[in-house]
Amino acid sequence: MTQDVISPEKLDRLAEVAVTVGLNLQPGQDVVLTAPVEALPLVRRIVAAAYRAGAGVVTPFLSDDGLTLARYENASDDSFDRAPDWLFEGMAKAYENGAARLAIVGDDPMLLSGQDPAKIARAGKAQSRAYRPALEKIANFEINWSIAAYPTVAWARRVFPDLPQDQAVARLADAIFAASRLDEDDPVQAWRTHNAKLNARRHWLNEMRFDALHFTGGGTDLTVGLADDHEWQGGASTAQNGVICNPNIPTEEVFTTPHAARVDGVARSSKPLSHQGNLIDNIEVRFEAGRIVEAKASQGEAVLNSMLDTDEGARRLGEVALVPHGSPISQSGLLFYNTLFDENAACHIALGQCYSKCFLNGETLSKEEVAAKGGNESLIHVDWMIGSDATNIDGIKANGTRVPVFRNGEWAS
Repeated sequence: MTQDVISPEKLDRLAEVAVTVGLNLQPGQDVVLTAPVEALPLVRRIVAAAYRAGAGVVTPFLSDDGLTLARYENASDDSFDRAPDWLFEGMAKAYENGAARLAIVGDDPMLLSGQDPAKIARAGKAQSRAYRPALEKIANFEINWSIAAYPTVAWARRVFPDLPQDQAVARLADAIFAASRLDEDDPVQAWRTHNAKLNARRHWLNEMRFDALHFTGGGTDLTVGLADDHEWQGGASTAQNGVICNPNIPTEEVFTTPHAARVDGVARSSKPLSHQGNLIDNIEVRFEAGRIVEAKASQGEAVLNSMLDTDEGARRLGEVALVPHGSPISQSGLLFYNTLFDENAACHIALGQCYSKCFLNGETLSKEEVAAKGGNESLIHVDWMIGSDATNIDGIKANGTRVPVFRNGEWAS
């Protein structure tokens, strides 16, 4: 059976890392857990690890690709303008009461590629609106949260289409485990060391107080103005509830908030974007005064434009992130078709909602204050990759001084 090719020992390690490093779960804290049904072997281990760590109540919600397709193939047209707002309101209430959030990803990245793009866009918009109460708790980093991955069959087939099923799953499992630092003798200590390195990078960027970043290379020539009082984050971060957690397992990025009105130039994707079960490839957009005014893609252009039309903020940036080409995920040579991994292989930007934690004293700022400093607001937050071994980045200070940040895809110093 396919499950037999996935190391039980590594799954045990991933469960422990997800609970102790990802969430840093606190005694008595509840957990809201989402995962594909195929990830049950990992989910069971996570639930056990969470209770060993003193969890209050762990509540899992499982998804299934077949159930998702059943809607697109059988539902009435008006179904695609609806979403379970009651569920997300309940999740938001759980977060208000102190629950942590853990997501396990592994869905088929091309699940909806044969479905009507208009229905996908409508369903995505309805989902985004309904999810807003819960998303705000996460985007504002009010709670400790994390994301990890499980090697499902459908995902493995996309990454390794030429391998037999069991071999594909085994290869994807090995890649996930390596990227998550589970091959180390002591994964928890390995994460502490890695977090310290990311912390040093973000401290340097915060000390430099750049006014803007200028990206060139690979068809990109983009100036990203940075929000007033922006603050760089990366690796382990402290949530507003005081818990230090790692939101992404794995992670290789340092990131901050762009100024929503000060982005100009052309950005070209360096990797395909898997979004809502579709692949969007060779994205090229042009920004003027912070807003995308032209957008095209060689594949999935209709999905791209539907995403950009979600709301006004969907055409503006909510995040800019720096990742060296030499990161382990990049050096694996794999295209994961999954943002959790692919965004950690290359510098990237995100359309949509900004993170309020990426401001000095962000936890004290109101929505209006975040907006006044240049922070963007939107129903979406979609990362896509623009970095490669050809990427050069200059930091630009308020007086016009330029400082090398990246050269040929690597940190300049």
